[in-house]
Amino acid sequence: MTSALSHENDVRRFRKWDADNNGVIDRSDYEAEARRIVAAFGESLNNGRGRAVMEALIELHRRQAEAAGVGPAGALNQEQYLAANRELMFGRGDEGFDSLLRPTIAAISDLCDTDRDGLVSRVELRRWLGSAVGLSDADSDAAFDRIDLDGDGALTVDELVIAVREFHYGRLDIPLLG
Repeated sequence: MTSALSHENDVRRFRKWDADNNGVIDRSDYEAEARRIVAAFGESLNNGRGRAVMEALIELHRRQAEAAGVGPAGALNQEQYLAANRELMFGRGDEGFDSLLRPTIAAISDLCDTDRDGLVSRVELRRWLGSAVGLSDADSDAAFDRIDLDGDGALTVDELVIAVREFHYGRLDIPLLG
């Protein structure tokens, strides 16, 4: 079951990802999101990390489109998108959510891990949330403190997956995916 805040967050995500504002999201909207995120980090879609973000978002679209019954290349209107997410993210519990979004979160984490230590630092999260999401440094730092569950000063992919899951479930108000 999803909360009203969870539903609202999902609607906001749909509207943000509808890059051309035509009332549906299709593969080109996910590709536009990947280009925007990769560009925010000054990377290229031709390198491994940029390409990984693109591939993860294309796979996310494919899975949502298939769940919505529009086929792997189809366009989803808002209701189809919400229904697909109810099935894939909420109807299958934490494992379903993780299966659907972990590849995208891991690819974006790798992209913003500029020192290549396998973790996301406070500064790296600022860049992610500032460039890709639009949060201020102060808001990003507050988000970091809430996400860093073990208090070690660095974020793992697991901590980020939990944070994104909590956002989608309406239990955390930090929009990490842009």
